[in-house]
Amino acid sequence: MPKARRIVVKVGSSSLTSIENSLDELAIATISDVLAKKKREHPSIELVFVSSGAIAAGLAPLGLSRRPKDLATQQAAASVGQSLLMSRYTDIFSRYGVTVSQVLLTAEDLMARDRYQNAHRQLERLLDLGVMPIINENDAVATREIRFGDNDRIAALVAHTVKADALVLLSDVDALYTRHPNDGGERVNSVRGEEDLAGMAIGSVGSAGVGSGGMVTKVKAAQVAASSGIPALVTSAPNARAAFAGEDVGTWFYSTGDRSTVQSLWLQHLADIEGTIAVDAGAAAALRRRRSLLAAGVTGVEGNFEGGGAIAITDEQGTVIAHALSSYSAGETAQMIGRHTTQIQLAMGETYDGIVAHADNIVVLP
Repeated sequence: MPKARRIVVKVGSSSLTSIENSLDELAIATISDVLAKKKREHPSIELVFVSSGAIAAGLAPLGLSRRPKDLATQQAAASVGQSLLMSRYTDIFSRYGVTVSQVLLTAEDLMARDRYQNAHRQLERLLDLGVMPIINENDAVATREIRFGDNDRIAALVAHTVKADALVLLSDVDALYTRHPNDGGERVNSVRGEEDLAGMAIGSVGSAGVGSGGMVTKVKAAQVAASSGIPALVTSAPNARAAFAGEDVGTWFYSTGDRSTVQSLWLQHLADIEGTIAVDAGAAAALRRRRSLLAAGVTGVEGNFEGGGAIAITDEQGTVIAHALSSYSAGETAQMIGRHTTQIQLAMGETYDGIVAHADNIVVLP
């Protein structure tokens, strides 16, 4: 960690809000102090801060006692909370001479190539100017359910986008344990691969009740970063100072792979799979050779996905061999099963080319 020059730091809602679901001024001041001093003491260090807490911060001002379930109220809380959070951050960091900016992103912003390139340029320019970007999930304009753990996913994708040297995920849990510490669980010092996680009972909900995804999403985000060549540390917010100093805290996820595209990362690890397409042996072999999936090799369709939806592709044994973005809806794909392009166009029109998933939108799983 002391060798890292560009670090993405994510702090969870449970570490920034009080038990009354309002902003915890002391917690915000403490984490801001750690980050600001890190930048002041090491001017060459570049920090990107992914902050949760917008929805939670907006609950008390709106008179809400708990996180709302409907999208419109979540958006309202986020809209109020985002301004409150940034007001606090701007005030605190300015005392240390650190300029901050607000960047609102969604996972989709880092998926579409043109939007990804725009986000990349913006973040790089801010870092070049010595600014510390503060990123939050753009909940206020979400067009879908605001899912638990989205900011963990955002953090992993942002770390990849800015080519970070390390990802630090801070929450209210100091490390990953083999099982709950109260049940005799032992701290996991490091993870070098999937085998190190075998048999562990990883919790899914933050203890404060206002957090996003709990430890399970932290572990997933750390794995995503590690698989793309970025080591990650999972620990608690109070351990932040010790973590930056390179002390033995939390759970370290060692780099396990090389850098790949954000879309590949998302499809392999983060996409919400909406359906399944089964293929024959010939199509499975073609996919492993990085070819597109043609309708002629499709043997079955399950689910209710639209064109552009994330799907799993299974072979004749039912094993998932790839994830992809489907070119067509489930209904359209079902009409193409086993057909060649000419047959499809005669039956459905010339705009249908029979390419169920393009090679550029397919990730073959290991």
